[in-house]
Amino acid sequence: MPARRSRPGVAGALALLGALAMLAACTTTVDAPKPARDSPEARAPASERDSREPRRDNRNIAEESRQADSIAGAPRAESDARRRAAIRLELAAGFYQQGNYQQSLEEIRQALSIDPGYAQAFGLLGLVYMDLGERSRAEEGFQRALRLAPDDSEILNNYGWFLCQTDRPKESIPQFMAALKNPLYPTPSRPLHNAGICSRRAGDDAAAESYFLRSFQLDPKNPVAMYNLAELSLKRGNVERARFYSQRLTTLYAPSAETLWLAIRVDRKAGDRDSVASLSSQLRRQFPASQEANLLQRGAFGD
Repeated sequence: MPARRSRPGVAGALALLGALAMLAACTTTVDAPKPARDSPEARAPASERDSREPRRDNRNIAEESRQADSIAGAPRAESDARRRAAIRLELAAGFYQQGNYQQSLEEIRQALSIDPGYAQAFGLLGLVYMDLGERSRAEEGFQRALRLAPDDSEILNNYGWFLCQTDRPKESIPQFMAALKNPLYPTPSRPLHNAGICSRRAGDDAAAESYFLRSFQLDPKNPVAMYNLAELSLKRGNVERARFYSQRLTTLYAPSAETLWLAIRVDRKAGDRDSVASLSSQLRRQFPASQEANLLQRGAFGD
């Protein structure tokens, strides 16, 4: 797949919306994240195409904040400030998801003026600046977030994705592994498939496969893991295994140009001419202007 950028998320990263675009992404923000759309190895179903690949669901952040304050017995003034900041951060996350970065930054600034120690606000600040291509500001946002909340799994996952996106894939792996240390982390398959994506970028297919397998074991419906495991199996010549993941992927999710092209290449290796003909017709019909349809037209199967 062509290189594509991805928008991360804070807590419920990678919400499946429809087909498959880029694996991963695999970050997390105050809303649903979007899969990392910038590498062939990091694709996710179109259902995830706009869940930019690795964020925390901040639609519930205000409620989470209230619960946390209640459990921790936070002082009333601090509790009120966090609630008000959480409302601002929820708005910021919504604007971020819409691609309205200017308004998102304004809401983040408002949140931090109310609660200067709000780690999640700095984490979202890092995500916004990452999407804007302002690396130094993004780095500063993530670092401040981690100083305030060094064990926050979502911030660690998002920072790892940032490192991977900025040509530091090897540095990203420890961040993903640290994100997994919290036994209550609700989406451990995400940092694992992110680690797989970044290991592939670092040229370590063996480590990548190990991470994708762990991710798949935790979440057998993870499209990022399935797509990459099919790719890696095909690359190794294990056609039956590649077919298992490819067929499961196309069964569970609406087809995209990427998943159809993968299935065509796998079934071609398997010698299933009828399936190749049917899938090729579907690709031409549904995605005639796609890069994959062009590759099919040229017979560029990459073998």
